[in-house]
Amino acid sequence: MRNVLKLTPLALLMTAGMALAQDAEPQLAETVAEAVSNIDSGDTAWMLTSSLLVLFMLLPGLGLFYGGLVRSKNMLSVLMQCTLIGAIVIVIYPLYGYSLSFGGSESPFWGGLGKTFLAGVTPDAESGTIPELVFVAFQMTFAAITPALFVGGFAERMKFSAVVLFAILWVTIVYFPVAHMAWDAAGLYFNWGAMDFAGGTVVHINAGIAALVASFVIGPRIGYRKEIMAPHSMTLTLVGAGILWVGWFGFNAGSALAANGTAGLAMMNTFTATAGAIVGWSVLEAMLRGKASMLGAASGMIAGLVAVTPAAGFVGPVGAILLGLIASACCYFFVQVVKEHFGYDDSLDVFGVHGVGGIVGAMLTGVFAAPALGGAGYADGVTMAGQLVTQFKAVGVTVVWSGVVSFILLKIVDMIVGLRVAPEVEREGLDLAEHGERAYSY
Repeated sequence: MRNVLKLTPLALLMTAGMALAQDAEPQLAETVAEAVSNIDSGDTAWMLTSSLLVLFMLLPGLGLFYGGLVRSKNMLSVLMQCTLIGAIVIVIYPLYGYSLSFGGSESPFWGGLGKTFLAGVTPDAESGTIPELVFVAFQMTFAAITPALFVGGFAERMKFSAVVLFAILWVTIVYFPVAHMAWDAAGLYFNWGAMDFAGGTVVHINAGIAALVASFVIGPRIGYRKEIMAPHSMTLTLVGAGILWVGWFGFNAGSALAANGTAGLAMMNTFTATAGAIVGWSVLEAMLRGKASMLGAASGMIAGLVAVTPAAGFVGPVGAILLGLIASACCYFFVQVVKEHFGYDDSLDVFGVHGVGGIVGAMLTGVFAAPALGGAGYADGVTMAGQLVTQFKAVGVTVVWSGVVSFILLKIVDMIVGLRVAPEVEREGLDLAEHGERAYSY
């Protein structure tokens, strides 16, 4: 009994120590996990939101914007093209699109096959301060909307099967490599030091050039420049444009990949550049045509959004206003003068707004990024002239790559399924002939 009593204090001490150790183990594990993980909940929440905003740009934003611009007999065809292209690319992206873009290859031209089927991209995998899966989702929405943009270049006359096949081939051979070149650490443009904050080359120049090439290869609509082909619903077009503007905050500010000051700058620039472009286009129309139109204001809105995309995180808010004004003037010139002079039927002015706006924005990023103009500045040792040369090289490669490959792919699609609907189908409208339904009841 005496021995038991002597051991009791020691036993109690050991028991208490074990209990404290057990309590400390989860706390220690949490501390180690926090020390190892770079995940920031605020950044993650913002990037989840941004991904949804970019999807909102595609559906219903782009669908309504384009749908209102075509004739009523082709409204549903445009909506269906945007919908299915988006869905197909979202299927493709985890299979091989992410790997071709960001797969870890040291090649300057493509990301390799290391992350095919999202190999290694687990819920615990990180990309900076966000889960890698969130980064995948964000980039996936960019990939989904880009080929839907060029639909406007050949609207009202291309077979649905041809649209789908062309989109699959184009996103694989054109979009994914350009995304790698611009945004991956091993990419060609990235290592040149090109400034493309949210997709001036990757999205807008890329899609704009493809639309221009397609408009030439397919040819103009029946009755083009002879019949009235006015938009059937400017109301829907403005609704779509407004949704695009709201969604673009995810597109631009989300490209900071964090909820920080750069995202705030990109958001502010998305306000100011767009407003400047709307004002610029409307003033030009009032001066040159006597009236400012809703179509012009909507076109200016998109022109400003496109132009500020590559510049959003690099220029100041006042520089962004000037950028929007200049871009709207350039886009107006191409839409109203150049297209009329050459007679190509870029149905919804994809090249005139996205292509030209993207080129202007990419080049002027190299100007307005200067600290003297309120910008964030250049890399060490880089001058404005040097940056402009870099911007020109990135733009030039994108134009040539997208133009040449798009032409080849269109010819391949033409051989497989044919590009253009029959004349009687085109006159009847693609809604009934291609999809068996109408947008409106009469």
